[in-house]
Amino acid sequence: MKWDAAVNDRVIPMWVADMDFRTAPAITDAIIRRAQHGIYGYSKVSPAFYEAITGWLERRHHFKVKKDWILYTTGVVPAVSAIIKALTVPGDRVIIQTPVYNCFFSSIRNNQCETVANELIYKDGVYRIDYDDLEKKTSDSKAKVLLLCSPHNPVGRVWTKEELMRIGEICLRNQVVVISDEIHCDLVYRGHQHIPFASVSETFLQNSVTCMAPSKTFNMAGLQCAYIIATDEIIRLKIDKAININEVCDMNVFAPQALIAAYNEGEEWLEELITYLFDNYLYLKNFLETNLPVIKVLPLEATYLAWLDVSATGQSSHSIAEKLLKEANLWLNEGTIYGANGEGFMRINLACPRQLLIEGLKKLHSFFYNRITG
Repeated sequence: MKWDAAVNDRVIPMWVADMDFRTAPAITDAIIRRAQHGIYGYSKVSPAFYEAITGWLERRHHFKVKKDWILYTTGVVPAVSAIIKALTVPGDRVIIQTPVYNCFFSSIRNNQCETVANELIYKDGVYRIDYDDLEKKTSDSKAKVLLLCSPHNPVGRVWTKEELMRIGEICLRNQVVVISDEIHCDLVYRGHQHIPFASVSETFLQNSVTCMAPSKTFNMAGLQCAYIIATDEIIRLKIDKAININEVCDMNVFAPQALIAAYNEGEEWLEELITYLFDNYLYLKNFLETNLPVIKVLPLEATYLAWLDVSATGQSSHSIAEKLLKEANLWLNEGTIYGANGEGFMRINLACPRQLLIEGLKKLHSFFYNRITG
């Protein structure tokens, strides 16, 4: 989709969150083995699927999860939509921390709920949580859910334990359940550590539902494989019912095998990927500081999606995105699709070969340099 949706073959697409790297060889091998079986009918998920998940989460994130807590589905967005359906009724309010992943808005809207923004505070080049506003928003009796993005897309933050504790305590106090989207949890850079929200305390575990997937980590979104972790049996049954109502209750026959291979054999590949991605971020940062200082790169703690402050250019995010694509054949995301306070920002996908990144940055530089000097 990233490439096929381009208006011409000269466009460099650095927008949708897919990587331009082949997945780990172990995953490809697992898919080939399954394909050679030759029968692709209905199938049952094996115990090895759950063992791979629980082993990965304990090994990588010190998060002990029981098999019975896990529900599988086709993706994190369908998971979020099903959980909202399970935990709310039409007219309820769901809190999000903008600027945030744009599909959150549609998941809330499709369940006939109201979006409430707890806007992140942007100061000195860093985003922080507005706890006073969060307290106010969660105290509303119609607010039922906080949809947490952790690590945060698009601002690139990895929430600390202290931040998660304050969020969790506010939500507990106001009887608001936390849905934690942790799809980017494996793509965290040195000096930072992803802490699953549900692992912070037993009460947080009981008052939350976690969504995870190997799709971003191993570039396998097209295989449609994700999972939900819910400890409360009643909530889990409601979610399971919602998954079935939404008809996203079955993965394709290749997805479980791919997940098992990824989590059991993909760790070395992942470590190499993280190093490469961070080097791409450093290249981006150095390039813009040297050649285009009017654009600021925010610190990237996780994900491969850098957040650019373009407010000093004096142009709107929409105008920049539109003209970049039309005039420079460079496709980035405008900040306003992530909420109104995304104005003045752009998102750029760094998960590509270095040479492609260099070509994209040359286009970006040429586009702005001509305007600044002209």
